[in-house]
Amino acid sequence: MHFRTACPIAPSAAERARLKTMAYGHKPEHRLRVRAQVVLHAARGRSNARIAQGTGLHLDTVRRWRGRFAEMGLPGLKDRQRCGCPPVFTPLQVAEVKAPACRLPAESGVPLSRWSCPELAYEATRRGIAAFVSASTVRRWLVDDALKPWQHRSWIFITDPDFRAKALRVLDLYARTWQGTPLDADEYVVSADEKTSIQARCRCHLALAPGQARAMRVNHTYGRGGALAYLAVYDVHAPKVFGAAVRRSPVSTRS
Repeated sequence: MHFRTACPIAPSAAERARLKTMAYGHKPEHRLRVRAQVVLHAARGRSNARIAQGTGLHLDTVRRWRGRFAEMGLPGLKDRQRCGCPPVFTPLQVAEVKAPACRLPAESGVPLSRWSCPELAYEATRRGIAAFVSASTVRRWLVDDALKPWQHRSWIFITDPDFRAKALRVLDLYARTWQGTPLDADEYVVSADEKTSIQARCRCHLALAPGQARAMRVNHTYGRGGALAYLAVYDVHAPKVFGAAVRRSPVSTRS
């Protein structure tokens, strides 16, 4: 009977240190850790059968990674480049799907404020770019070019011709000055606002928590605690907020 002779493994000091890091570190992937352990066992002169028994791997698996390291060294422990399945979509189709994402939906006649991946996938099918494309596929294509059409940033143009003079007064107060004169220690700058007609309501019966094959149940009857107005004053330089709730209507109960 013919027995295959195991490849001798003699890593250098640098390779051995790298193998120990791969085999016993926390950051390397599990598959790389297992392969490094196989090589370290082989470097100690152990047979393939003993390594397979100790690591729980198949004998052919141990033989493969031992031979790959003997042939190519550390680069041999990485996965080889695979051709994979042929691409389903052409580069032209990908570009045609990305093109609407760079324009407003209104320019394409779509009644949307912004694009989403499902809407782009539907638009690609409607235009005949592809017979079918999933939203996850469109999302991967957009990620490649860092396109996020569902996000937006807003701004406002100032049209008040007296804005500069008005803003200077506010900024001077924030800097504790008024008409070029510093404010005294007992003078304060506050910013006040109010939120009116807050309906104070509470349900008359507690909600029933969801259970097995049962949705959460909420009783519709509630009691009104009246309308409140919340007044808040912000001390600009402290900083501190002074707030108070003022009742605006008498208490009543309705259902």
